[in-house]
Amino acid sequence: MRLCGSAAEMRHPRWPRQGARFAPSMAAVRAAAWRRSGLCPTGLRAFWSGRRYPQSAGWKEEREVEADRAVPEKEERSEPSLICPQPRSRSYLPPEDLQSRLESHVREVFGPSLPEDWQQTPLQENRLKHRLLARLAAELGHAVPNSHLHQMRCAGDVLGFYCTPVKDGTKIDELTAAKLPPNLKIIWQQ
Repeated sequence: MRLCGSAAEMRHPRWPRQGARFAPSMAAVRAAAWRRSGLCPTGLRAFWSGRRYPQSAGWKEEREVEADRAVPEKEERSEPSLICPQPRSRSYLPPEDLQSRLESHVREVFGPSLPEDWQQTPLQENRLKHRLLARLAAELGHAVPNSHLHQMRCAGDVLGFYCTPVKDGTKIDELTAAKLPPNLKIIWQQ
C-alpha cells in the first residue's frame, strides 16, 4: 500500500480504484482463490484432458519411461491357471462315531461340572469354548467359521454343526454333472 495524503486516498496495489476501506468482498476473494486453484471450468477441463503439467514439456515421456522400468519382464509362473481352477478341500463328511467323540471331548474340557445331559452343557466361558472347538477342529479337520461362533451356545449346537456334511462344489461343477440339453455343453480347457 502506498500512502497519499489522507486515509480516504489510500490505495491498495491490487485494487487501485478502491480505497483501503472498500476492500473486495469475501465472495470476490473466494472466486479469485477458486480460479487460482484450478477448479474453475478451464482448470477442470485441463485436468480431465490430461494436460495437468503444461509447464514441463516432456512429463508424459518421463512417466512412460518410469513405468517401463517398474514393470518386470514376464516370468514363467508356477501358479495354476485360472482357466480350470483347482478343487477346494472344504468337503466334510461327519464320522460315524461323532457323538461319542464329541461327548468325550466335552467331558475332558469341562470336567466334572457337566449336567446329566452333556448336550445341554453351556459354552458361556470363551476359554473353554475355544479349547473344545480347537480340539474338534484339529481332530476332524473341519473348523467352525467365525460367522457361526456366536451360534455355538451349548454342546448340542456344536454337535448339530459337525453332523452337517459339507460338499465341495461350485455351481459350474453342478451344471457339468447335471443332464444338460444337447445344445449346451460345459467343457474345461486345460
